[in-house]
Formats: sequence, C-alpha cells, structure tokens
Amino acid sequence: MKASLLALLLPAVASARFIEADEVSRLDLHPEGISSEPAEQFLVELSPGVTKLVTEEQKWELRRNGQRFMDITEHKELGAQVVASQSKHVFPSKVSLQSDVNPMLKNLTKTLMREHLEKFTSFHTRYYKSDYGRQSSNTIKDAGADKHGVSAKHFTHSWGQNSVIATIPGQSNSTVVIGAHQDSINLWFPSMLAAPGADDDGSGTVTILEAFRVLLQSEDIIKGKAPNTIEFHWYSAEEGGLLGSQAIFSDYAQNKRVVKAMLQQDMTGFVQKTKDAGKPESVGVIMDFVDPGLTAFIKKVIEEYCQIPWVETKCGYACSDHASASKAGYPSAFVIESEFSESDDHIHGTEDLIKYLSFDREYYLFMIYLLLEMRLLTHDDVDMLQHARMTLGLAYELGFTDFAKLEKSEQSMGEL
Repeated sequence: MKASLLALLLPAVASARFIEADEVSRLDLHPEGISSEPAEQFLVELSPGVTKLVTEEQKWELRRNGQRFMDITEHKELGAQVVASQSKHVFPSKVSLQSDVNPMLKNLTKTLMREHLEKFTSFHTRYYKSDYGRQSSNTIKDAGADKHGVSAKHFTHSWGQNSVIATIPGQSNSTVVIGAHQDSINLWFPSMLAAPGADDDGSGTVTILEAFRVLLQSEDIIKGKAPNTIEFHWYSAEEGGLLGSQAIFSDYAQNKRVVKAMLQQDMTGFVQKTKDAGKPESVGVIMDFVDPGLTAFIKKVIEEYCQIPWVETKCGYACSDHASASKAGYPSAFVIESEFSESDDHIHGTEDLIKYLSFDREYYLFMIYLLLEMRLLTHDDVDMLQHARMTLGLAYELGFTDFAKLEKSEQSMGEL
C-alpha cells in the first residue's frame, strides 16, 4: 500500500508540540534493575569480529564512554551473505549533469527544512522504544508522493518505531540509497528524559527530505527514465546499535538486491566548534570503514559544486548506518558537518536544539550536488540548504549513471 513520505515521517501539523498531558504514563517507567528477572542481554560488535554480551543499560554506558557498536543480536548473519552479484564498485570520474541540476536548485528552501525540523524536534523524544518514537515515524502530512507513482512505506520493526523507505523506480532494480536516521536518544535515561535530537539526526532527516521533495519535481525522475532506482531511507534505532539499517540491509542481502551506492547523512548542521577553533568551514568526509571509490567521487562533487573545501576525518567502527550497508557488501560513504572532533557536543541530551544549528552554511550544497551538480551558487546562497543540494545532486548524478558501462570499461582497462 502506498503512503506519502511526509505522512510517514513527520509529526502532525496541527500542533508544534507533542508533549501530552499523560506523557509520563506513555513512557517506560521501569528501567533495568527494578525487576527481579535477569536483565536481557544483547550481542554487540565493537569492531570487526570483536563481540561482547551486554545489557541494555550497559549499551548506554558504552555509548556514554564514546564506544560505538552494532547490536548484532538479530542479525549475526549480516556480512556472511554478501551479494555475489555485486560487481566491482566503480563510480564516475567526474560530475556532468549541471544542466539538469540548475533549474531544480532554486526550488530548494531552507524555510521548509526549518519548519520540518521544528515539528520533528517537538516530540519529547524519538527514542525508538517509546510511543513518541512510534509517532515520529507515522504520518499526518501528505507530501504528495502518491500522485507521482512513488512508493513510501514503513519497514516494520518489533520495537515500535518503524523505518521509512521511499522508492523512486528507475529502469532497473540497481539502487542508489540516500539515508539518515530518524531516532534520537538521551543516553542518561532514554525512556524518560527529553531528546529533541535537532542535529542528531533531525538535521540529516530534513536535509534528505528536502532533496527528495525537489527530486520529485523532475519529469525524467517521476517517469522512471533514470537507469537506476533511487531510494531514500529514514532508519529507526540507529542509536541502539544500527538496528533499523541492519534489518533493512540484511533483508536486501537475503533478497539479492543490488545497491550501487549508499550515502549516509548524520549530523549536518553544527559548525560553531569549527569556527571557534579558527578553522574554515569544511565538509567532513569520513575515510574509515567506507568505500574508497564512492568517497573519492564525493570529494569531486565537493570540489566542483561547494564553496567550502572537504576535510578528511574518521569516526571509528559502526559510527552510523552506512556501516550496515558496508557489512552487507554494498559500497557506502558517510559525510558529516565538520571534522569529527569538531562535531556537535550537544547530542544525546536535552540540549540538542535547533538554536545551535546553522541554516547558513555551505555544507548543504555538498549533499544535493553530489547528485545533481551545478555551479550557479552565489555567496548569498550558501547555507544548510547547500547540504540538501549536495544530496539532490548525488542522487540525481548516480541515479542516471550507467554502471554497467562503467564496469565494462573498467574491466577492459584491466585486461590491457
């Protein structure tokens, strides 16, 4: 059954606030340790092949100490079923679709991005086990996706908050994925304390949402003329150990889905620490546990279409949902708001608020341009919206890439 993307993703427009009178009774008031029953244990992977059994509270303790992990309890097989049909990962040597991008860029608006983020952060929390987390993945507002023949649906999970997948069919089932995670968490008391999650990852959520909205204004896209299918993913339960994205990419691997590229956008709006350090604003390009070819192409997009440089940085193992795609054997990349050391330190608490974010920076240009590509930006058009532009650019560029031709050419070169 088709459903609109915004209807599945954004909070109700009737109210900018979802803190209800009975909100306390809607949350879990019984953290681990009160019950006499043994605490449930989960198998987490701290680095490739290194696992540990932990309780739910021990999960949050790991996170508070800066340790990222994948909770592989239900997906131990992920990585053992790498898609055999995946060819060597090859990407374009340059960007080339400027004439398609130019008319689309002017339709992006940071006003909508801010409005959507205000609504999305109005939930007391988007903790994936809370009722608010369930509400935040449900629909109220119609984005008009249905009339374009685009499928937007829930990918259901047992914990209540569903992931959302919007699929734009192309001429083949080869797929380009743009992702962000929709959940938020307060690591000190997930089931009770507020977690507005403006930057982590409300910023990425609304960034790719705006790129999706404008992408649907392309007749070639909605008529299915792109060689590849394009999907936008909003993952549930990233904070719990990449649970939602693991479920999705495990399903894709089992069904031998061919994913040509996956880009994750997690935290795209905070630049203050970079400025305070006297450094220039830069696009943080994650270099560890990512596909080198896709990452190299992203750098070219930044150089061609952004008014700020890229900077290489690292975030460690399983630092966001691209790790689930990588583990399934799919080429993935991750871009963040700055060098990792200069990223937002308000996250995972009550102060991850919109007031700390910049809607006036070039990073958003990077995201839409990675798909669409253009050069007509002025210094007055340099803002968080630019990151949405980079997203739109990447999706469009790779959506129209003839990967079979690239792979054949690469193979021929290798035989010389």
